[in-house]
Amino acid sequence: MPYSTDKIPTPRHTARKPHATRKMRETTQRLRPAALASAAVGLALVLSGCAQVETTSPSTARAEAAPGAPAKFGTVDCRKAKCIALTFDAGPSENSARLLDILKQKQVPATFFLLGKNHIEKYPELVKRMAAEGHEVASHTWDHKILTKISDAEVRDELKRPDDAIERLTGHKPTLMRPPQGRTDSGIHKIAKEQGLAEVLWSVTAKDYTTNDSALIKKRVLEQSDRDGIILLHDIYPGTVPAVPGIIDALKERGYVFVTVPQLLAPGKAEPGKVYRP
Repeated sequence: MPYSTDKIPTPRHTARKPHATRKMRETTQRLRPAALASAAVGLALVLSGCAQVETTSPSTARAEAAPGAPAKFGTVDCRKAKCIALTFDAGPSENSARLLDILKQKQVPATFFLLGKNHIEKYPELVKRMAAEGHEVASHTWDHKILTKISDAEVRDELKRPDDAIERLTGHKPTLMRPPQGRTDSGIHKIAKEQGLAEVLWSVTAKDYTTNDSALIKKRVLEQSDRDGIILLHDIYPGTVPAVPGIIDALKERGYVFVTVPQLLAPGKAEPGKVYRP
């Protein structure tokens, strides 16, 4: 089964009798606009794959930075620059070395949310390379279990195991994690806080688990990208890495500066237990 961070099963629909359909339509027409707007928001949240949780935007994180915090992270000040973050889930994979070559050539940093089982444990040298080349190395859990559907003890294990593995390989414990399918709730926030982790969602998805068409992946990313955006891609799929050079070039032409997620939030810092999303 392919890994996907934002894929939601399509509900099955049952046939309705004509008179029932008319009655439903008449009821809907009587709904106030505010109710319809509320329903639309709820539907959008379901389709996005993200639970309805309180999130902090990058601009808010920057505005709430502690007094005396450094004005910028590295060479980029995202309060002034038109920043965007490129993130990759579910690696490393056999495609990651080529992706790292591209990022190095284009001088673009990325944030990698890595899986443990069959990924970190299979490609430890790639994890080391990601960190050595200036990318942010974070967690996507050990085995891609949906955290809201398992026990607290299992959640702790899903978060701790990849963090320990990454720290052994890179010398740095991750401070960020992305919950599989974006599924999270107050219980997950509490455990993440215990583990010293902030959760990072996204604003741009190419749904690259549905297609190997690199041109389509690029098109989807460019259509959704905006300032302070967080782009979700998966380097485990064959169509994704070939799309990356075109995505980078096109967004640079539009004036975007690529940063890691911590750079996007700076001078603010990701706080454990909080959820970040544009």
